[in-house]
This record gives sequence, C-alpha cells and structure tokens, in this order.
Amino acid sequence: MAATLRDDSHESETKYEEYGYNAQLSDRISLDRSIPDYRPKKCKQMTYPDDLPQISVVFIFVNEALSVILRSVHSVVNHTPSHLLKEIILVDDNSDNVELKFNLDQYVHKRYPGLVKIVRNNKREGLIRARIQGWKAATSPVVGFFDAHVEFNIGWVEPALTRIKEDRKRIILPAIDNIKYNTFEVQQYANAAHGYNWGLWCMYIIPPQDWLDKGDESAPIRTPAMIGCSFVVDREYFGEIGLLDPGMEVYGGENIELGMRHQTALFSVTVSASAGVCQVVSASFVATVRGMSLETQSSSELKRADPNQDPAQSPCALWCCDSVGDGDKLKPWLV
Repeated sequence: MAATLRDDSHESETKYEEYGYNAQLSDRISLDRSIPDYRPKKCKQMTYPDDLPQISVVFIFVNEALSVILRSVHSVVNHTPSHLLKEIILVDDNSDNVELKFNLDQYVHKRYPGLVKIVRNNKREGLIRARIQGWKAATSPVVGFFDAHVEFNIGWVEPALTRIKEDRKRIILPAIDNIKYNTFEVQQYANAAHGYNWGLWCMYIIPPQDWLDKGDESAPIRTPAMIGCSFVVDREYFGEIGLLDPGMEVYGGENIELGMRHQTALFSVTVSASAGVCQVVSASFVATVRGMSLETQSSSELKRADPNQDPAQSPCALWCCDSVGDGDKLKPWLV
C-alpha cells in the first residue's frame, strides 16, 4: 500500500523558499511511487551473479523536507533486493528542523525496524565529514553514498555491485536523471562523463570518443571527475585510499578529489547507465549553474566551456588516462 504524508497546517510558499523545491507537492506524492525506467534496452536484458556483496546505503541530510527523505528511504528499499540491502544509514548533519528528530526516528523505526540507523552530528560538520561519519557506521562490504533527495530505479544495485565484485578498486557512479524541483517530474539526462570548471563546479561533459565510437549505451563511461551526490565503493578500499579529505571545506571539492587520486592509486571511476537513480536539483542550484547544460537529451547536445575546443584538452574536462586495463571498459551503471 502506498504511504503518503500530508501537511494541512499551512499551505504557503515558505516551504518552497526554505527547501529550494516544492516541498508541499512532495508531501502529497506517494512515498512509494515508481519512476520511469530510462535504462538502455541492453541494460534491462543483463543478468548478474547470485553471490553479490551486500551494500550499506548512506543518506546525508540537513534540514531536508521529511517527505523527501522518506521517499529516498522507501525508494531504495522498494528497488533493492532485500538480501543485498544490509542497512540504511541516515546522517543528520545537525538539522534544527524538529520534524527531523522525533518524527523521523519514530517513522523509520516503526516502518523498517532494524534496517535503518540514524547518526546525528552534535555540530554542523559539512557534507564531507558527514559522509565519513556514514562510512564509519556502515558494516557491509560495499557502501553507497547519496544525498537524501534521490529516488532509485529498478535494477540499480546489481550492476554496481557486479562491477565492484569484479574489481574492488572501482568507484561506480550511477547515471543520474533529474527530478524537477517545481513539479517532481522525472527528466531524463543524456549519458555523460563528469567534469568541473575552474570554480570547482561539477558539470556534465561529453563522454570520451572511444565510448562514443562503440555505439553501446550500456558500456561504462570512464570519467575524470565525479558528481559526489551519488557513488558506490568498496568499504575497505575506500578506507585504504584515505576516504574523502575531512579538511575539504569548499563546496564541490569531492567532485575533483577522487578523480585526482585515480592518477596515484590507479583505481577506476566509471559512470554506469544500468545503475540508475534520479535526484532533485533545488531551484537555488539551478540558478547558480544556469550556464551549464544539464537539460540535454543526447550526448551530442552536451555543451563544453568552449564549444570549439576538444573536450580532452579543455580545462573543464581533465580526462584521466586509462591505467587499469581493458577489463574496466566493459560496463554495466549510474546515475
């Protein structure tokens, strides 16, 4: 049975301004809604091993709308085989919204007893240190890190876990579609690699030419950077390479940090179209990155910082060399 939340106390635009998205509408949408399956056809036909490792899913939040957090939790439970989902960890980075205290605790412990852990920071630590707290609380072999305003598609976890089972030195980025902040409709994004500009803002960039030449949308995309809102990694290996830098204070720094470590640790960062999630991008973020091309329908429409410059030579698309061998070019996932 679909569960819903309603807020009948005040119908005003204050929630829109507070959260950067239409929280009132979110409160009226089923927590168990299904989203369109935009995976490539080949991804839907793939089969995966039976002995995949379990995953801990970590959600980071601060003063998020309760219905959005709960929809993230419902979505991952509904679209992840129970034998693969060991636990869900909610990291509250010192929210001051009272609704995210007792109400959240009561709901998840009653609805999902024993499955959901809540970690609360005593002071505002910031996104990076909050993620590290989630990693410390995780107990499964693989950890997935996500913002607490995402929804998962069917079959999202098996391709990610398969890739990591094949090689633990892989970080898998699910292919991300957009949840429109004003209507909560799901908008498909083109397959893309992840890059950044000199301001350290994350952005989507054209995939490498060798990927385009294959003509296989289900193949993994090697990427020089990563949009840090969602990634899956072997828990122990993540610790071995130093996790994320706890001193990183600049917004978006994690998008670059792990890509740079690829040069020294020789791990692989790939985007997987078979592992799909979608995310709410707030109105304030859209306004900030208005110059970037996010709402594209094909790889050919993705814009570069300089449309006349080859992406391999652009400062906004710092391509990593392929140092892990041909096996890493066989894809199955993200967003």
